[in-house]
Amino acid sequence: MSITDTVTTAARNAWALSFGAGIEPVDPAPSTVLWDEPHRLLRRYDTEFQSAASDSAVLLVPPLAAPATCFDLRRDQSLARYLVETGRSPYLVDYGEISFADRRMGFEDWVTDILPEAILRVSADRGGVPVDLIGWSVGGMFSLLTAAANPELPIRSVTGVGPPLDYDKMLGIPQLRAVAKLTGGRASTALVRAVGGIPAPLTKLGYRLAAYDRELARPRFIARNITNTETLAKMESIDRFQAAMPGYPGRFYNQLWGRMMLANDIGKGKLELADRTIELADVRVPVLLIGGKSDVITPKAAVEAGLRTLSGSPSVTYEVVPGSHLGILTGPEARETTWAHLDKFLAERD
Repeated sequence: MSITDTVTTAARNAWALSFGAGIEPVDPAPSTVLWDEPHRLLRRYDTEFQSAASDSAVLLVPPLAAPATCFDLRRDQSLARYLVETGRSPYLVDYGEISFADRRMGFEDWVTDILPEAILRVSADRGGVPVDLIGWSVGGMFSLLTAAANPELPIRSVTGVGPPLDYDKMLGIPQLRAVAKLTGGRASTALVRAVGGIPAPLTKLGYRLAAYDRELARPRFIARNITNTETLAKMESIDRFQAAMPGYPGRFYNQLWGRMMLANDIGKGKLELADRTIELADVRVPVLLIGGKSDVITPKAAVEAGLRTLSGSPSVTYEVVPGSHLGILTGPEARETTWAHLDKFLAERD
């Protein structure tokens, strides 16, 4: 690149980041909305041919407090596009925004209502085929709990990418428990009830703090890559993802705090709810678990715990890949690692 081209590119990128519309326009994978109700929008990604190479469908399950765009950040960071390219029929359930009006929503809403309904609709849309669930982060936990709680659902397999399956292995949990002992855990739950949940700005702040090294290095990173449009576009896609993070409903977060962070139900292979106990040992389909070497949000040891708790599954495959919590799903190495493991796992089910 000539000096003139370098200066021109640097100026254009600097303007786009500071005052313009961004490095590249948002270009979501083509899709069709099949069902649109609060917290359960169902989207089918468009395929070139109506008949897919597989006789199953794939439902992408996002976590709470993260936008559903995690599966489709940009053209080359899109698990949804990859699934279409490899002959799959991917669908996505999107929970949308979470507000004070949703404060009474809890684990039950997702595990016994939202996700079962989405699975049935996906299966029906493809003529009754079985469904492969792919969940990222808490979406992976949702998927496993849904399969355990609803054995009658047409689920063929479950893949969890970075799911927290043992909170004893999660960073900072021992310190949180020590603080909780001083108040019996009541101060936190009372505050969450008062405001109806964890608002979106706090979830965004929490995610940034978990990746504080990225935030600190951001100015230097931009300066070093000001002429690298592709690198800046990838950075921008993550910034856009963080900016769209919704919050947690109050009841769900209190369950997460009490049943997971304090009692570590999931690490014991279960979830205690008001009217029932869901056991991970009741998952009766093959499972693929992906842990990240550099994942500080869900350390790989917290994912590996599924090898112990998913005792009823006919097979549990555990793979460790490079990358952060988001990186293992859609980072620069995901295509050769996570997506390759997923493609092999699904092909074995075909």
